[in-house]
Amino acid sequence: MDRAAFACSTAFFHDYSSASHGAVCLPQGHVDYIEKVESFSYSDFFRDYLIPNHPCVFSAKFTEGWGSRRNWVTRDGKPNFEYLLQHFGKAVVPVANCDVKEYNSNPKDQIPLKDYISYWKEYIKKNYHSPRGCLYLKDWHLYRAFPEHDVYTTPIYFTSDWLNEYWDAKGMDDYRFVYMGPKGSWTPFHADVFRSYSWSANICGKKKWLLYPPRQEEYLRDRHGNLPFDVTAPGLQDSGVYPRYAQSGPPVEIIQEAGEIVFIPSGWHHQVYNLEDTISINHNWVNGCNVAIMWSFLQDELAAVQREISEWRDTMEDWHLQCQVIMKTCTGINYKEFYNFLKVIAENRISVLNHVLDEEASAKNTHRAATSALGMLHAVFDLKRTVQVLTSLNANEDFKKLNPKSLSPPPEALLHHLKAAIDTALL
Repeated sequence: MDRAAFACSTAFFHDYSSASHGAVCLPQGHVDYIEKVESFSYSDFFRDYLIPNHPCVFSAKFTEGWGSRRNWVTRDGKPNFEYLLQHFGKAVVPVANCDVKEYNSNPKDQIPLKDYISYWKEYIKKNYHSPRGCLYLKDWHLYRAFPEHDVYTTPIYFTSDWLNEYWDAKGMDDYRFVYMGPKGSWTPFHADVFRSYSWSANICGKKKWLLYPPRQEEYLRDRHGNLPFDVTAPGLQDSGVYPRYAQSGPPVEIIQEAGEIVFIPSGWHHQVYNLEDTISINHNWVNGCNVAIMWSFLQDELAAVQREISEWRDTMEDWHLQCQVIMKTCTGINYKEFYNFLKVIAENRISVLNHVLDEEASAKNTHRAATSALGMLHAVFDLKRTVQVLTSLNANEDFKKLNPKSLSPPPEALLHHLKAAIDTALL
């Protein structure tokens, strides 16, 4: 991060509320195309896309060195099934049925990759028809299962990744995925986990994206407040069911070619189609630019849980704690874990500022090494944003009911430590 980008971040994120819902001012339908690697810096991306929360598309030049683009694709641009079978055939993968709707999503099964590829080959032979339906391999944690394989290198623009930094530290999960699907497979209308950013790189094939900026999805709700499963369904034009649909604007449409990367901003709802047999690599990620959006989303999630079990508020012992348990089950994180999330990121940034990483430590901790590569000013920015969101969390009435003084360290002590580290770094 250069000084101009740091100054821009300071001006924009002057307090917690500056970007709690995402800044969007996008010319109708326009998405920038980033052509050249050598003329586009991290600071350019930070200033022009992360801060204003705008989508963009990176050309195939940004992925041309990836192992997956060499090995996973045949000379005619199709999925290299034989290579995938040889190296990953025994892996068990999650497969969704695009033809079946279940709780506003598609039901999933776990099957060996070799069985899925056998199905896919047969599906192509039968002109993309099967009595089993259209099956789509989704959310495969290949990076976690096969870390030794030369698959891809995360572009520097996406390396300030608090989400995977935290879950890697816990050693339990990650938000890095591989998707593989035939022509016609698709993902229903949704926004990404925790309202995170996502980036999606096509290894081969072609996708169509339909994107809606934050708050536009409100016009797509039915009279019961539910979002649609498919934003292209003719039923949305029934004003008796979707009373505000006529007020909605058209989606931002992107056609993504092989090798290209799409950046999906925080809180943008979207629907995605595979126009050809397609393989893609996707990350969900959070950083200092959208962590306030994540915190706002978590508050909304807790409020929804509290409404659902409000009738037991006065009779259930430890009602507030039970709400947190349910929230963790439904959302994947609760307030105490969010505190730990902020703490881990903050401690890692202080380590960067203190120059405690020698070469051996850097080799063992790729996230801290990546942060070091982004520079001291980025570490300071991360700490400043952590302080702003942590201050809001500490003032939250629901958080206060969780006995935050029992946390290690208590929030007040952590805030004091972080502010001192920022002051020292800026001397």
